[in-house]
Amino acid sequence: MSALKSFGLVILGAIAVLIYSTIFIVDEREKALVVRFGEIQRAISNPGFYFKLPVVEELVWVEDRMLFLETNDKSVQVVDGRRYLVDAITMLRIVDPQKFRETVSANLAQLGDRIGTRIESALRQTYGRRTFDAALSKDRAAMMREIRDQVRPEALSLGIEIVDVRVRRTDLMPKVFEQTYERMNAERFAEAAQIRAIGQAQAARIKAEADRQKVELVATSQRESEIVRGEGEAERNKVFAQAFEKDPEFFSFYRTMKAYEKSLTDSDTTLVLSPDSEFFKFFGSSDSVPKAE
Repeated sequence: MSALKSFGLVILGAIAVLIYSTIFIVDEREKALVVRFGEIQRAISNPGFYFKLPVVEELVWVEDRMLFLETNDKSVQVVDGRRYLVDAITMLRIVDPQKFRETVSANLAQLGDRIGTRIESALRQTYGRRTFDAALSKDRAAMMREIRDQVRPEALSLGIEIVDVRVRRTDLMPKVFEQTYERMNAERFAEAAQIRAIGQAQAARIKAEADRQKVELVATSQRESEIVRGEGEAERNKVFAQAFEKDPEFFSFYRTMKAYEKSLTDSDTTLVLSPDSEFFKFFGSSDSVPKAE
C-alpha cells in the first residue's frame, strides 16, 4: 500500500511538472517566441495564458517596453572643419519579434551594436552638412528627425521601430574649445579696440569743437571789449576836446599837473632840465597860473 501511494505521488508530481512545462504566461511588458529545435513556430504578442509542447519547445522572451539606447561621446565634424562631441539617445521598440530573433538572435547587446553604429554614421552625415550654430538653433529639431529617418530603414529590417532620436549634448572637443576661446577672446579685444577708437575719435571731435567755440568766444569778447574801449576813449577824447575848447589855458594847466604827478611820484626820479624849460612854466610866480573865469 505504501509503495502504491508513493508511486501515485510520483505520477502526480510528473503530471504537475508536465503541466508546469506546458503552460506559460505572457504579460503586457513582453512578447514570446515559441521555438522548436531552433525554428520559430509562433510569435505571441498579446498577454495571457498559453501552451507549448514540453521538452521539445522552448521560449524566447522579447521586451515589449520602450528601450533606450545611449550613444555617447561621438566625434562629428561640421562644415567648417571643427570637430565636436555629441551625445544622443535613441528610443526604440521591438515590433517584429521574429525578425529580431532571426537577425540579432534576440540579443539586446547585438542590437545595440548594430543600431549604435548606424546612429553614429547618421550623426556624422547630418552634422557634416551643417554648421555648429545649426545644432544650437531651430534646425536642431530638423537634424534629430533627419537622424531618425536615416536609421529607421535598417532598424525595421531588424524588427525594430525607431520612435525618436534626441541629441542631448553637443560640446566642443578640448582642443577646439581652446581654439574657439582664443578666437572669441581676440574678437572681443578687437571689438573693444574699435569701440575705444570710436570713443577717442568722438573725444577729439568734441575737444576740437570746444576749442573752436573757445577761440570764437575769446575773439568775440576781445572784439566787443575793443569796441567798448574805443567808444570809451572816443567819449573821453570828446570830453577832453570840449574842455579844451571851453578853457584852453586851464586844460593846459591840468595836463601839466598830471604830468608832474606821473613824473615826480617816484622819489628816486631825477629830472635835469633848464629852469626856463616849457615843462616848468608853472613853477614860478602866481601870475603864471591861469585864473578861473
